[in-house]
Amino acid sequence: MTSLNQSNFGVSTQAAETVRSLRKLYFTRVAFSVLWITLVVTLGKTNNTLATILFIIYPAWDAVATFFDINANPPTANKTPQYVNAGISILTTIAVIIALQSGIPGALMVFGVWASLTGLIQFILGLRRRKYFEGQWPMIISGAQSILAGVFIIATAHTPNQGVASLAGYSAFGAFYFALAAFRLGKTIKEANAAA
Repeated sequence: MTSLNQSNFGVSTQAAETVRSLRKLYFTRVAFSVLWITLVVTLGKTNNTLATILFIIYPAWDAVATFFDINANPPTANKTPQYVNAGISILTTIAVIIALQSGIPGALMVFGVWASLTGLIQFILGLRRRKYFEGQWPMIISGAQSILAGVFIIATAHTPNQGVASLAGYSAFGAFYFALAAFRLGKTIKEANAAA
């Protein structure tokens, strides 16, 4: 695959399609996170049923989004990190359902472990994609921050309201970094089109 970097804007049709698909996916992830955070902050604290549903939906959506990410990449690309991430998100969804039987703190601890694991994968994937596409620094930084956020969520899981606030903050930062990456990929697309 032709690499896409600051010194070479010649990009194959396949690579350009990958960049466009990733950009669309990143914006979709931002929209989901904004909606999820809004519901958690406004209704989740007072409606236990809704809070339970929101806790389950979040890792389930991540698994779905990861499969979209897999489909966005060329057939020749190594998708092992994405498959691992999807597997972890599916297992997390199941673990959250089980943990919720004993209360929100247990579910938050599951989220914390998940945030750290998926952050590590995102960090590695961002480093690898950087060889081919610009716009990956936000994903690399977000992955590192996700690792730290996971540790913080675990540490505050048993503190009243703090754990849920930590989770909303984690999601907000994730949305911010996905938005940054999407805007940067938009610049990459424009530069590639201008050079075509």
